[in-house]
Amino acid sequence: MEESFTVEREAVPQGTPARRTWDLTDLARQQCDSPLKFGDGAYKMMIERVRAPLFISQAGEFVLVNPTLAELFGYSIDEMMASVKPLDLADTSDHARIASMIDARAAGAPDHAYEISCVRKDGSVFSARAAGTRIAIDGRPADLVNLTDISEVKRAMRAAEQGAQLLVEAEELARMGSAETDLATGEVKLSAGMCRVFGEAIADGPVGREWFFSRVPPEELPFVRSISEGVRPGVPCEFEHRIVHADGRQRVVLHRSMVEEDALGQVVRAVTILQDITDQRAAEQRLDVLTHTCEVTGLPNRGALLDHLDAETRQARREGRSFPLIVLDIDQLKFASESLGYAGCDRLLAAVGARLRDVLSARDTLAHLGSGEYAVLLAAGEVADEVMALSIAAALAGVFAAPFSIDDSEVKVTCGVGVALCPRDDDDADKLLHQAEAAMHRAHEMGDNQVCVYEPDRHLKAVARLAMETALRRATEQGAFTLLYQPQLDMATGAVIGVEALIRWNDPMRGNVSPVEFIPIAEEAGLIVPIGEWVLRTACAQNAAWQSAGLPPLRMAVNLSVCQLQQPDIARRIQSILLETRLDPCYLGVEITESVLVDESAHVARMLGELKAIGVEISLDDFGTGYSNLSYLRKLPIDVVKIDRSFVHDVTAAPQDVSMTRAVINMAHSLQKKVLAEGVETEGQLTLLIANRCDQMQGYYFSPPVPADAVAEMLREHRQLPEHLLQRTARARTLLLVDDEENILAALKRLLRREGYHVVTATSGAQGLQRLAENRIDVILSDQRMPGMTGVEFLRRAKELYPDTIRMVLSGYTELQSITDAVNEGAIYKFLTKPWDDERLRGHIQQAFRHKEMEDENRRLASAVSTANQELADVNQRLQHLLHAQRDEISREGTSLAMVRGLLQSIPAPVVGFDTDDMVAFVNAEAEDLFCAGSSILGCDLHQVLPHDLLALCESSDGAYHAVTVAGMNYQAVCRVLDAGTPSRGKLLLLAPSAAALPPR
Repeated sequence: MEESFTVEREAVPQGTPARRTWDLTDLARQQCDSPLKFGDGAYKMMIERVRAPLFISQAGEFVLVNPTLAELFGYSIDEMMASVKPLDLADTSDHARIASMIDARAAGAPDHAYEISCVRKDGSVFSARAAGTRIAIDGRPADLVNLTDISEVKRAMRAAEQGAQLLVEAEELARMGSAETDLATGEVKLSAGMCRVFGEAIADGPVGREWFFSRVPPEELPFVRSISEGVRPGVPCEFEHRIVHADGRQRVVLHRSMVEEDALGQVVRAVTILQDITDQRAAEQRLDVLTHTCEVTGLPNRGALLDHLDAETRQARREGRSFPLIVLDIDQLKFASESLGYAGCDRLLAAVGARLRDVLSARDTLAHLGSGEYAVLLAAGEVADEVMALSIAAALAGVFAAPFSIDDSEVKVTCGVGVALCPRDDDDADKLLHQAEAAMHRAHEMGDNQVCVYEPDRHLKAVARLAMETALRRATEQGAFTLLYQPQLDMATGAVIGVEALIRWNDPMRGNVSPVEFIPIAEEAGLIVPIGEWVLRTACAQNAAWQSAGLPPLRMAVNLSVCQLQQPDIARRIQSILLETRLDPCYLGVEITESVLVDESAHVARMLGELKAIGVEISLDDFGTGYSNLSYLRKLPIDVVKIDRSFVHDVTAAPQDVSMTRAVINMAHSLQKKVLAEGVETEGQLTLLIANRCDQMQGYYFSPPVPADAVAEMLREHRQLPEHLLQRTARARTLLLVDDEENILAALKRLLRREGYHVVTATSGAQGLQRLAENRIDVILSDQRMPGMTGVEFLRRAKELYPDTIRMVLSGYTELQSITDAVNEGAIYKFLTKPWDDERLRGHIQQAFRHKEMEDENRRLASAVSTANQELADVNQRLQHLLHAQRDEISREGTSLAMVRGLLQSIPAPVVGFDTDDMVAFVNAEAEDLFCAGSSILGCDLHQVLPHDLLALCESSDGAYHAVTVAGMNYQAVCRVLDAGTPSRGKLLLLAPSAAALPPR
């Protein structure tokens, strides 16, 4: 290949500008007719200005080198002319070839270009194309040579080859092929990959367009042809279709194509790529089957059901018809899994599915939704109303009547069945399934093998509950609660001795929400622990604030939930809150319900013991309404039993009800527990409780729950129970006379007036009960024969309601059996007859009052002893806890002391510790060797051990290092006083060898 180079020569200055063009190849051809004169500056200038690497060589030496060549090889022209030969530019491996080419040119062979490897000045090698021409200079033969750097061309060619190979490999790996179509001629060039897609031999040349269409199945040909011919320029097209492979089988391909147009807007070229995706689609189909089928039962799963249900709801909407969705769930599945194992449980699920399938038609859809849950979608048009749906649902529930035989075991399980109707309940697939499941859960609550239809009202309640839970969670995060406090009073003194903290929630949307509504939701949602901790902290802080304001101290009662008490560190948490709020533990009480005691009894006992040990009072709330168990009261450290409002009665209550209340009070007292009655609303209830020796009360009779400011005002005013109701009130002896004859009542009052009694009268048994409720009665003297209620009946009732009264009958009529029974039952203290002897009657009544006062005193002493014993037991328990804590502290301090001694012993310098009396309290081995040759100096006086200069240093204790000499050795000595913040007192002397690096002061 020949190169021609043209250069322009500018005009000489004197002449008109002119352009001369030189063709070096032509010049070379004309050399025989007109030999090149090297001295001709025009030729030299022409070669130097050509932007191609050129040189002229003659006899193996450079004659002329242009700047472009010198730059290509990294030399200057002078270097090349002086010390470089033409062959030096080529790799040695090409020297022989170059010599042969020169010889061939010299012999007249035609010129042609060839490739060689060239070497630059820096040693780098590059590929070049050499083109030489034989010329004559000054009549002698020479060579004009052009060297062209073709490195980039070679790299591009290699990249193109690699790209082509990569394309071939990519097509083979991706099972794809490409084709280029000339739309003007209809010729199609196929890649090797395209031929492989069709299973054809690699084409030798172009094929026609019909070659492709002939390999499309006839049923898909119109579709493929219409899309292929409708492709617009610059807009890629992608679709799937089938082709006929050379082996006769049909394959699925992904077809991508794009057409291009020329500058005139004419469509000239189309590029097509086909990818064989047959295996991929088959795998997707298999995966779809797996993802929509339950592995255990082989039935459609939840996803498949939802797809089918979605299609069914849309079709029913179009056709205006309804259909049911039935969902059932197996009970006892967890038990079956534990007893049969996972494999056996899987066989049970498969057996259940088989039985359900037997009840249904082939057109019905039975799906296994997971665990023990199944769903049934009946075929379109088979069930039109709720009655028919319930009939089928009942048949499905009936399959569980007989047990299942699994692994030689008879397994009996039951189910709950829920039914939802589309579109009555909903026409959305997900919502319809959710509603059928809600009905199923309701069926579970109703019992075994029950069927329940979805009820929208229950759904609305569930939605409202969820909304309340969300609002409650937000309120918990924002602390949007308040506390009210209901006073608790001592029935002996009438004073306020405590309050119960009651949480309240005023929601912006709902207003005041009752704790009865939101506390159960908080427990289910896991919010009760943070809410309970907020109540504890707020209540303790408020109690501390009342005391800081100078108000009388009282006990703050706070309710503890089951979740709180189950926390392993609840005692530590409460103690931390008490320390944080600076509240003495004796002013905090926690209330627990009986339900807390059912589970985790060992843990509960341990937690209550820890709370009791730190001084917190423990109350058992709502006693008698739940899992009442006397062993709880006997074993657990409970201080107060709170009887529920259902046990708080008045004088109109039945005797057995009052007996139950008195029994609870007496039982608690026998176990040295105090009793607090809550829900006290009337004076009659209060007097009845006082008569039965209840210790404390709480209720609306005294005060409803009030804000903290109202409690403070109540304490400042010293509000308390009415004086006339209190047990401690100093009062006259009170006698109740009951007789239906007014003259007898008047005579008795005249007779007893001189005795100083406070006499209360009643003309019937009912009126007598009312007087008992209104007054503190000591002795009752009743007639026997009265209308409506006999004296014995009245006194029996009085005994039930007011057992501390002394009851006597005064009657002229003797009903021996009833009187005897009443005396034996203890309802009557004495039976007196009419007419009476005045002196003897006064004597009997005086004796009755003395008996009453003696019993009252005995009860008072027993109560005082019981209280003292309980307080002593509490003190002993707290003392034991304190001693245990002190032992732990001593043990820890001993361990720390041992560690300190070990550390001081390991110091490689003499160390002496002495107390405030200058007695040596510690000395390490280094110091003993220095001061007493290994003998012990513990307990010795410091002045007997240390030299004078060290004694002076110890006296000053300035903390500075001083140079001293002891036993011929130089030390840096320092003496420092032990920190006053530690329990240790005294000083520490350290002698560091003078070579040691001293720490900065």
